[in-house]
Amino acid sequence: MYKLWETLEELKKLKWVELSHSLNNDSPYWSGIPEGSVDLCRTVFDWGNPMLECLIQTFKFPGQFGTHIDFPGHFIKGGALSEAYGAVNGVFPLCVIDLTDKVAKDVHYAVTAQDIKDYEAQYGPIPDGAFVAIRTDWSKHWPDMNALSGIAEDGSENFPGWSLEALKYIYEERNAAANGHEALDTDASAEAAKAGDLACERYVLEKGKLQIEVLCNLDQVAPAGAILFAAWPRIEGATGLPVRVWAVTE
Repeated sequence: MYKLWETLEELKKLKWVELSHSLNNDSPYWSGIPEGSVDLCRTVFDWGNPMLECLIQTFKFPGQFGTHIDFPGHFIKGGALSEAYGAVNGVFPLCVIDLTDKVAKDVHYAVTAQDIKDYEAQYGPIPDGAFVAIRTDWSKHWPDMNALSGIAEDGSENFPGWSLEALKYIYEERNAAANGHEALDTDASAEAAKAGDLACERYVLEKGKLQIEVLCNLDQVAPAGAILFAAWPRIEGATGLPVRVWAVTE
């Protein structure tokens, strides 16, 4: 028996958790993207064609659609795009910071550096190359776009997310490779309003790091010790792409 095959058999005995949302033509996307930008599973070669008995479909979608990965060029002119990242860039040690109690009390909650230090006090330091995700259970609002955006009566957006100090901690004090969250944006809505920009997302991408947005099922993953896998289409020049994400966890 070969070592890697034996390792795979051992991994299959563990729990495999889907971390990405299923997509269809009714799935929500950011209002700034023009209508008609999503057209999935359009049949262009149907059964009964005398040339060949098969079915072929086309797929049209924005890069930032559903659970998706963002590359630096999304916010940074001249930043790295999809072709800069290979297969090895899609596997990470996974750290999940549970903020659900705090978000239940404050929908605008932004994770702090102290929250991450408290996590480390319990589970150990964030390892080099880690993917750090914040669990808010915000994914339970999917696919209601208004609920995901936390739209209030005054039209404002209200949802939890990252703070700049927390991101600086995982990237400058620790050597994380990527971050993720369940909401539509990196920045907690209150943080974005204060900055007048998506300053947290801009910081991540300026650092040349990766992020995955609109994750789900983080409540089914161990806080520490799991491995996250991310796979996206090998399309050149992309600022972002829908991504299939899963974790192997104990």
